[in-house]
Amino acid sequence: MKLLKSALIAFTLTLSLGSFSTTALACEDGRTCFGPAQATDIVLGHIAMAMKSVEAGENGPTAIAHVRAALKASKEINASDQVDRARSRANGDLKKARSAFKKSDMQTGEDYLGKAEKAFTDIKRQL
Repeated sequence: MKLLKSALIAFTLTLSLGSFSTTALACEDGRTCFGPAQATDIVLGHIAMAMKSVEAGENGPTAIAHVRAALKASKEINASDQVDRARSRANGDLKKARSAFKKSDMQTGEDYLGKAEKAFTDIKRQL
């Protein structure tokens, strides 16, 4: 009886551990996981959309939304320590651009977006 209990517990434990994939839980905080190169492309796309909205004469909230999306997507760029430092510096330019857009200083914001675009392009070359 004791052997049967132990075997039943071991069998149940084996079934419960094998019933789900651990890779499916890799990004359980709700983010969609991308590789560093894909995430860099997404960030560059959001920066380009923000620059187009500024050039089209749209107001700050549209550009701010794209900058926020770029900052969110940049969290996935985590290839190495050197890339992470460069990403942090580039995020600083994105944050400065967002602040400029909040103050309705579109030219300064566009300048910072250009710096951030160059920084993320350099990061993509490092990957």
